[in-house]
Amino acid sequence: MPEHEALDRAISCAFTGHRPELLPWGTAEDDPRCVELKARLDRRLGELYDRGFRHFLCGMAKGADFYFGEAVLRLKDAHPDVRLEAAVPFPEQSAHWSRADRERHGALLARCDLETLIQQTYTQTCMQRRNRYMVDHAACLLAVYNGRPEASGTLNTISYALQKGVPVDILEV
Repeated sequence: MPEHEALDRAISCAFTGHRPELLPWGTAEDDPRCVELKARLDRRLGELYDRGFRHFLCGMAKGADFYFGEAVLRLKDAHPDVRLEAAVPFPEQSAHWSRADRERHGALLARCDLETLIQQTYTQTCMQRRNRYMVDHAACLLAVYNGRPEASGTLNTISYALQKGVPVDILEV
C-alpha cells in the first residue's frame, strides 16, 4: 500500500459514509434531509479547518463520499491550503456505475490534489483496504452513519478507527 511521508497525519481527516442504498433519501439529493446533511458537512468541515485540519481523504464512492468530496472542494475554494486526496480502491471503481455517476466521479477526481491507488485490480477486500488506508493516515474520522448495527463498510470503518484510537465524529442520518 502506498505511503505519503510528506503528508502530516495530525492535519488529516478521513471520511466514511453510506452509499445511496443506505441513505434514507436514496439518490434524491433534493430531499430536505440530504440538503440539511450537506449543510452540516459544510459546517463540520469549517470547524475542522478552524482546528487545523488541511488534508482530507475521500474514498470516492457514490453517495456520502461524493457529498464529502464536493464539500471539501467548496472549503478549498475559500481556503486554498486545503488538500483533497482520493483514496481509490482499484482503477475501475466507477466502471459499472451510471453515466451520471461516472461523470460526477471523474469531475471530483479531476479536482483532487492527490490520488492514491490502493491496488491494481478488484478483490473482495479492496474497499476494506482503502478504508484502513484512510484511517491509518488520519487523525480523525468523519462519518455519515445511519446508526443501524447491521454490517456495512461505514460501520466497519468506524469500528476500525475506534480500535486504532482515531477519534470518530458521526453525522447521523
